Amino acid sequence: MAGSDETGKTQRSSSRRIISLAALAGILAGAVAVYVMERPSGNIATATNTGDQCALKTANAKTIDKSATGAVAAMRGADTPQSMTSLSFTGPDGKPVRLEDFKGKTLLVNLWATWCLPCRDEMPALDALQAKKGGDDFKVVTINIDTGDETKPRTFLNEIGVKSLELYRDPSMVVFNDLKRKNLAFGLPVTMLVDKEGCQIAAMNGPAEWSGEDAARFIDAAKAL
Repeated sequence: MAGSDETGKTQRSSSRRIISLAALAGILAGAVAVYVMERPSGNIATATNTGDQCALKTANAKTIDKSATGAVAAMRGADTPQSMTSLSFTGPDGKPVRLEDFKGKTLLVNLWATWCLPCRDEMPALDALQAKKGGDDFKVVTINIDTGDETKPRTFLNEIGVKSLELYRDPSMVVFNDLKRKNLAFGLPVTMLVDKEGCQIAAMNGPAEWSGEDAARFIDAAKAL
């Protein structure tokens, strides 16, 4: 029983820490959790028909903005939704992946690194969200931006017992730099809500408690768009 009590205390402490960090992120409205160095990008997309369609989804963005409450209140609807289909990174098998490969699913896209403490605290909650809500209509896509090979991020995920998240990677940090140019990323972690057509509907900088009921209701609202 003592071991169970200690585990419960640790989980509650981690949850309170994430909620506190999320509240701070909301107050600062985009303040930086962790800065990263910019590198040249090869991911910049030109205007496309998809982009034009995304720009027409401001009503959806306003709807989802109202659904972001409590522990996920820092998630803000986009003033002008943008297409994210051209973003590319590597999949769990090391092969290239583009965000458009996930069309048909609502996505919660999260950029993280092992050297980012808020990211590390947030990862178990994202794993829990994927376990709870993941399926044919929704997926959590966590993209690691550690430089070098996959050893460090994979070891970290194994150590904390992640079971539901797949390891997507972008060691060049091209995705982060593209989001920075789009005024979506200021530090880590950064999280986007991307709809079934690949349009960024909402985004936030900083962590959130994704394993709770506030997050579950938010994702349900997003899937209904």
